[in-house]
Amino acid sequence: QVQLGESGGGLVQAGGSLRLSCAASGRTSNYAMAWFRQAPGKEREFVAGITWNGGSTAYADSVKGRFTISRDNAKNTVHLQMRSLKPEDTAVYFCAADVGPLPRSYSEAYIYWGQGTQVTVSS
Repeated sequence: QVQLGESGGGLVQAGGSLRLSCAASGRTSNYAMAWFRQAPGKEREFVAGITWNGGSTAYADSVKGRFTISRDNAKNTVHLQMRSLKPEDTAVYFCAADVGPLPRSYSEAYIYWGQGTQVTVSS
């Protein structure tokens, strides 16, 4: 059983940066990991994903070039560095683990989820 816990959310002005972290209680080194987000009234959407060994990453077009996902398997952590934040990035951000090695962009593929951390970007 894996438990995920996110941290690092908060309120930031447009153009600012935040770094989200996801800590896993169990071993996730064989799992692809991803970040999703959900804004009020909208569906949960894929933000970024990373393969089990960190060798490959994938990003939603809306965050490409601004966000960077990384992982440290020795510490069972995944991070999302967010730069040049925009008001439309405001959402609850969730960390998720897929038992497969490759990240997939649909939420149904992920079996472990954190509780989420709020990110609010003011204009």
